Amino acid sequence: MICTVGVTPRLLRHMPHLRAVGEQGFTARLDTVFPAVTATVQATFTTGLLPRHHGAVANGWYHRDQGEILMWRQHNGLVGGEKVWQAARARDPEHTSAYLCWWWAMGAQVDTVLTPRPVYHYDGRKGPDCYTVPATLHDELTARFGPFPLFSYWGPTAGIAATRWIAAATRHVVDRRNPDLSFVYIPHLDYDLQRFGPDSPKAVRAARDADAVLGPLLADLRARGFAVLALSEYGISPVHRPVDINRALRREGLLEVYTQSGMEYLDPHTSRAFAVADHQAAHVYVPDGTDIPRVRDVLAALPGVDEVLDRAAQARLGIDHYNAGELVVVAEPDAWFTYYYWLDDERAPDFARGVEIHRKPGYDPAELFFDPADPLVKAKAALALLRKKAGMRAPLTLVPLDPTWVRGSHGRLPENAEDTPMVLCSEPAEERERFHASEIKDLILGLLDEK
Repeated sequence: MICTVGVTPRLLRHMPHLRAVGEQGFTARLDTVFPAVTATVQATFTTGLLPRHHGAVANGWYHRDQGEILMWRQHNGLVGGEKVWQAARARDPEHTSAYLCWWWAMGAQVDTVLTPRPVYHYDGRKGPDCYTVPATLHDELTARFGPFPLFSYWGPTAGIAATRWIAAATRHVVDRRNPDLSFVYIPHLDYDLQRFGPDSPKAVRAARDADAVLGPLLADLRARGFAVLALSEYGISPVHRPVDINRALRREGLLEVYTQSGMEYLDPHTSRAFAVADHQAAHVYVPDGTDIPRVRDVLAALPGVDEVLDRAAQARLGIDHYNAGELVVVAEPDAWFTYYYWLDDERAPDFARGVEIHRKPGYDPAELFFDPADPLVKAKAALALLRKKAGMRAPLTLVPLDPTWVRGSHGRLPENAEDTPMVLCSEPAEERERFHASEIKDLILGLLDEK
């Protein structure tokens, strides 16, 4: 089960090794769920449920019981419903599964786990590393392939090295542990498609680079007799308009901040409305229901907004869950939502200029860039890394606060056939023209039955 994130008909033509999977079996269109983002779609793949039932309504949301916006949590217990490996084990008590860099890995009831997990030192330093089950797998992989390449997995230096490491680790797990079912995440296309757009020459090069890494892995799996199911969570579409949804709410007096050391922080406790922005979707939380009509009007008038969904409209898309915002906003096809809430960059919090996926109250694709406005940014980053290696605290302030560099996004349900996600399967017996994301769990179980 290979998640080849970002693969669409537009890019598959440049990926002969991956394309051969479908040529051996079949290629189909994937009808994904809304919002078409990593955590939500992967939760649907593994449970067969819509977000209204599994609860993973985005890559992060406002946790009302804690009063905090929490992005990129990893615990599998946050996803409701029976998982596909649980269903497989109910059919066959000897069934074994491996979960390799897919989301929601922590606490998943599988036999083998590999997931990025930095070391957060007490003095604020962050070191690259991973978490594994069994624990001994960590040292096996590190000894053979080196430390997990965290800074190639996300951030301005994200690139092919992370995909190459994951593919090598997968071959090691398959060779040493021989699981019946393996989930493998191939992240590479996420990077340059967001940086430069899916219609750029660099997107084509990224597709070719990812395919070159996939080649040996797919050949090894084929030689071992594995059925291969490759699919993308979403397609990435060209975008040109960042929409500052939280700034719009603040200007209307609906969003509140508090100040520490001259920096502003979003205050969900006193705000009448605030948005958790996530690519082309945003969950807007409105504690007092009497404010909903006013908030809806503000959002509907904002350039770049396509739809504002109340609970009834959310039900149409299967996202009407307690975790969802009272309103969910959908961007127009060429637009996406920033998380920015400050009105003066001098008042931005320090984490805004760094790679800090957990402290930002929303997703920030600008983390994929070195700040183009600073000609010395790479030299400063190199110096900061040297200071870190020497054991000193050295914040990496390298991310731009200008969102206009971003050229690709996702989250909406796709309109252009060239940008739709895909299913490629090596087994022709399961062939269909299209699958819904909620049908992937049953497809996996069917493939296991065949084997």
